[in-house]
Amino acid sequence: MKILVTALLFASLSVAAQTAADKVVYHIDNAATQATKGLRNIRNHLDVAPETQIVVVTHAEGVDFLMEGAKDKSNPNIDYGALVSALKARNVRFEICEITLRNRNLNKGQFSMEAEYTPSGVVRIGRLQAREGYAYIKP
Repeated sequence: MKILVTALLFASLSVAAQTAADKVVYHIDNAATQATKGLRNIRNHLDVAPETQIVVVTHAEGVDFLMEGAKDKSNPNIDYGALVSALKARNVRFEICEITLRNRNLNKGQFSMEAEYTPSGVVRIGRLQAREGYAYIKP
């Protein structure tokens, strides 16, 4: 009986693991080289695996694409606000490092309403990976 209970428990845990949504943190610290590519990667990621939980953590120059009115400098036809809003509608979370705000003398009023804030971008990434089981992607 004990073996049967153990086998059933293992089987139910295995099924739960197979049906649980993937969790991924995308790390952006340079908007000029990573933002457009990262947003495209996230869109493609959700097109294939729409149940994935995605958090985008930004710091340093990576916060720039989340500023109001931000556009891709190499392709001004790319409006980051529209891309971020579309991904936010698909439950993607965008987080900005508050240490970066202080170090760069920026304020929250300069950023999209779509963004949330975290005390430290690198601490947040570490915790998402270590404590919450998020996979790490840096575009």
